[in-house]
Amino acid sequence: MQHLTIKQILKQAPVGDTLTVHGWVRTFRNEQFIALTDGSTRTHLQVVVDREATPPETLRLIHPGAAITATGKLVESLGRGQDVEIQADTITILGPSDPETYPIQPKRHTLEFLRKNGHLRFRTQTFGAVFRIRHHLALAIHRFFDERGFFYLHTPIITASDAEGAGEMFTVTALDLNQLPKDEQGRVNFKEDFFGKHTHLTVSGQLEAELGALALSKVYTFGPTFRAENSNTTRHLAEFWMIEPEMAFADLNDDMNLAEDMLKYLIRYVKDKAADDLEFLAQRQANEEKNLPQNERSIPLLEKLDNTLTEPFARITYTEAFDLLRNSKPNKKGRFKFPVSEWGIDLQSEHERYLVEKKFKKPVIVTDYPKDIKAFYMRLNDDSKTVAAMDILVPGVGELVGGSQREERYDLLVRRMEEMHIPVEEMQWYLDTRRFGTCPHAGFGLGFERLVQFVTGMANIRDVIPFPRFPGNAAF
Repeated sequence: MQHLTIKQILKQAPVGDTLTVHGWVRTFRNEQFIALTDGSTRTHLQVVVDREATPPETLRLIHPGAAITATGKLVESLGRGQDVEIQADTITILGPSDPETYPIQPKRHTLEFLRKNGHLRFRTQTFGAVFRIRHHLALAIHRFFDERGFFYLHTPIITASDAEGAGEMFTVTALDLNQLPKDEQGRVNFKEDFFGKHTHLTVSGQLEAELGALALSKVYTFGPTFRAENSNTTRHLAEFWMIEPEMAFADLNDDMNLAEDMLKYLIRYVKDKAADDLEFLAQRQANEEKNLPQNERSIPLLEKLDNTLTEPFARITYTEAFDLLRNSKPNKKGRFKFPVSEWGIDLQSEHERYLVEKKFKKPVIVTDYPKDIKAFYMRLNDDSKTVAAMDILVPGVGELVGGSQREERYDLLVRRMEEMHIPVEEMQWYLDTRRFGTCPHAGFGLGFERLVQFVTGMANIRDVIPFPRFPGNAAF
């Protein structure tokens, strides 16, 4: 007797075969019709219960959330909404569900309610679709880089370096917090700690990935990163995943081309593998925004993804972006929370979204940022004011990708590190790559959760990672 997933059954439709199917009850109508799901697809399979052959004690236990096994013949369905159904000969209750306390009932729940019941939100259609798409995107990332000759490099999660220079890092320690050793200045003496120095959870694998690229030519990382930023926005997490490729013998144009090609590859892959989930999420987004004024609605999800595939990304310099923003109607009428007045300001989310959603209506790559608002490792341009950096901005999210050509010139890199108070002595391992066989090289970082947001249309980043970590929350 075959055991197939619901996705396999609906695809193959082996009418006439006797099948066994496992899953969870979504609904149970008229004490006869079970809508059964198993997570393999958002579509349920209807199981028709033989009430005369099913013991009353079994019927009493069929409620939303219950895990069951059903065995019976697959037949063409006479009802609306499904092509086939199982005429069940036997129903076995594997795990009953209490109808009085089970929170995921067959009705509309707010996302906030589902966040409070995060251990069960996977069972809803929305989160089932989101996490299936997340899976396809993760697999597509590995396929994309493998097809282009990149090697997957595992960079450390525990590190003694701050790749971003921002200082917002979680400390890793094995010291007794009740009896911390102190040095002569009264500070914690990390020389007595497990690693003999102050260590942290990493904010980026980039610096280590550069070491790999300057020997293997093309590498990428894909792993968890951490930032101890006390931010409670819809765009930030304390634990998130990053994709970070690094390429030797590459410049900023190579970097931009790789990032644009990658985004288009990933969207094509998901449209091929999860079209039904995308259609469901597109309809969900439309329903959520139907009562909003037209100018406050998002670009429809499928239209946004199709535009990303078919249109070349706009490419402008920071200076061009600054001029567009400074002369924009929202800026002149004081609608921006952060006014655009002086060249050199860091672009905020509202500025990024204006460029992609109002001005260009498609992804935009902004290049050549002022050096003072970018990291120490970015290559200084000939004007000595800007660096060879690029950010990719996308509708609904803002910044999705941040990258640069790396500074390969030893003297200039040391000067930038000193200007930005990066400890040169502690970074000699990094500087050695500029002393021994340096070459032009480039790379970028892609925030995986923001990518999932962009592809699914989910507004809050906490809804695209299985177990979100943010200030005040580390559930599960």
